[in-house]
Amino acid sequence: MRNTKSLQITAATAAAVSVALIPGVATSATAAQTHRATAAALAKIPFTEATVTAAPEEDGTYTIAWKAPGIRHVAIRANGSTVAGGGSEGSVTVAGLPAADRQWFTLTPSHGRPLRLADRLIKLEGTVNFRDVGGYRTSDGHWVKMAAIYRSDSLDKLTLDDLAKLERLSVHTVYDLRMDSERGAAPDRVPAGATYMVADVLAGADVFPSMPTTADEAEQGMIDLERFMVSGATAKTAYKKVFDGLESGDGGVLFHCTSGKDRTGWQNAALLTALGVPRSTVMADYLASNAYRAEANAASLGQLPAEQAAIYKPLVYVQPEYLNAGYQEVEEEYGTFRGYLKEAVGMDARDVRALKQELLVG
Repeated sequence: MRNTKSLQITAATAAAVSVALIPGVATSATAAQTHRATAAALAKIPFTEATVTAAPEEDGTYTIAWKAPGIRHVAIRANGSTVAGGGSEGSVTVAGLPAADRQWFTLTPSHGRPLRLADRLIKLEGTVNFRDVGGYRTSDGHWVKMAAIYRSDSLDKLTLDDLAKLERLSVHTVYDLRMDSERGAAPDRVPAGATYMVADVLAGADVFPSMPTTADEAEQGMIDLERFMVSGATAKTAYKKVFDGLESGDGGVLFHCTSGKDRTGWQNAALLTALGVPRSTVMADYLASNAYRAEANAASLGQLPAEQAAIYKPLVYVQPEYLNAGYQEVEEEYGTFRGYLKEAVGMDARDVRALKQELLVG
């Protein structure tokens, strides 16, 4: 048997060598492979990292940073003109651009598909944590489409200018994740023509029966809340409703709670994870609420006595332990994230593929 196997391997190898030696056969095979490789490279977005960050002064200054291994040159275009450029890796600052609802930049590589990005934060007078869900790279090299899905804190303080801006940004469906008492005390203001949907995550569930008396109690309360958002009955119903809306493929969807960090934070983490965004990126996005809400959080805690502020601080800031508790609950209750999507929010493999097709580019 050993000799027969050796003979078979030798014959197969000889056949391959024979094909390679036939004039024209190897050439056309190689050409076809080269063509397919070239087509794949041209269809791929070659950027492994890319961000757009507006200056705090809102004076038309933006920083664009990127990494695109193997790319000779990257051109940065805005408003129909090339405004900067560089090599496979770079960071440039562009100043003096005109005011706009959102300033978009197209990063065009010397080969491969371009990438269109804007600052993730959308500045409004009545919110501090209104963000685009997109602009992140998945583990398999795709990018989450921008200007399709948004997340936010409460919308009750939106101004007329804010509402007009959201209408221009084509926000047409709003999912309110808050409880009835929150909605009653601070009802949403939504752009003209938008559909308002209630997706109450807590819905009266007694997940925080009393205010904490120590910082440790506060942290544990937030961890328990995160776990409930994964496996609690009302939470599953609410998040299923949002995912059903996202699957419709219409874009222009906004989901929010009061601070845009906990209930909204899990919805966004679940969405990005379903799309294949790496866990480290999801965590960074989750923790970004601390930066966007820093001033508002400081003002809120500043109204309290120092001792009480120290106890309540874990309630107003997010921590890695909170989101990690959510993922741990997924593992304990559903085994895998795919299991969570199927059992908790009703998304099977076909639904996930459809969601990716709708929300991923490249």
